[in-house]
Amino acid sequence: MSRQWESRKANSGRRKQENLVLDESGKPYKYLSIRYDITQAKEAEEASRKQAEQLQIALQELKELKLTQSQLVQTEKMSSLGQLVAGVAHEINNPVNFIYSNLVHAHEYIQTLLKVVSLYQEKYPNPAEDIQVLAKESDLDFLMEDLPKILASMKLGANRIREIVLSLRNFSRHDEAQMKPVNIHEGLDSTLLILQHQLNANGGVAEIRVIKEYGNLPLVVCYASQLNQVFMNIIINAIEALKELRITKIQELKGNGEKKENYSLCQQIPTIRIQTTLGEGNQVVIAILDNGCGVDKEVIKRLFDPFFTTKEIEKGTGLGLSISHHIVVEKHRGKLDCFSHLGYGTKLVISIPISQ
Repeated sequence: MSRQWESRKANSGRRKQENLVLDESGKPYKYLSIRYDITQAKEAEEASRKQAEQLQIALQELKELKLTQSQLVQTEKMSSLGQLVAGVAHEINNPVNFIYSNLVHAHEYIQTLLKVVSLYQEKYPNPAEDIQVLAKESDLDFLMEDLPKILASMKLGANRIREIVLSLRNFSRHDEAQMKPVNIHEGLDSTLLILQHQLNANGGVAEIRVIKEYGNLPLVVCYASQLNQVFMNIIINAIEALKELRITKIQELKGNGEKKENYSLCQQIPTIRIQTTLGEGNQVVIAILDNGCGVDKEVIKRLFDPFFTTKEIEKGTGLGLSISHHIVVEKHRGKLDCFSHLGYGTKLVISIPISQ
């Protein structure tokens, strides 16, 4: 009875099957070898692998192209917005300055007229009857008391407009396309002032408290308008994160019938905290924290990916933090990190060199 021992060998182009036939005593007496040419199969396999690699490279290039296009579009939008804001701020600034400067003179003139009227009342306590009738009909005493208050209110309003215009100009910094030494705190304050309407209480929505913990920072060499864009993107995200905390309900207290606000989540007051410090290695550190619901680890991993968003499609493009990361890391050679735990809020930390 004969037995067969089989072995297979293969190289890059050929495959060989060997069969050794043994006799009853176990000695080989016949050898059978079959060879297969698999060169074409190997070449096809190699071609398929190369195509897969090329496809992967093409997909990566397409992703980078989409990101670059989005960044260019966003940059163009911000440039156009900067031009618009700078133009509007300039147009508003001229008439506001005219009003504000004239209010100073109007206040002086009115004070003089009020003194004259008071002196007339003192020297002529019993004027003609028609003057008495007119003074009574016009409520002269109330007018003399209220007019300075109206002027003070007008001056306060005009000054507020001037501050807003200055903040718009600082935020856009259209005339500062190159890197320049700037005050980081001015950029943060301008951004907060522009977003003030989103921070205020409105109807059943609670006010967001802003706590500024500014350190003693030197001027920082940076692209001011781009860095302000980063501040705005992060603060808007913080405002969105505090949405649930801002939904309040009014409860009536027992006994005296007074009312108070009850926050719907953890009884917390919606808060954004902004901290600035000097870091190690000639770095400035800006931390923006919120006490919202936080995000999980999987979201943090993808937070700076282009087009990644946890918002509804019509409410977010997923480009804000991606572009912010690009501005901080690529344009300023800095770092942008996110730290968050579910239920404990979120902290984004910007670190950039003081000088480039």
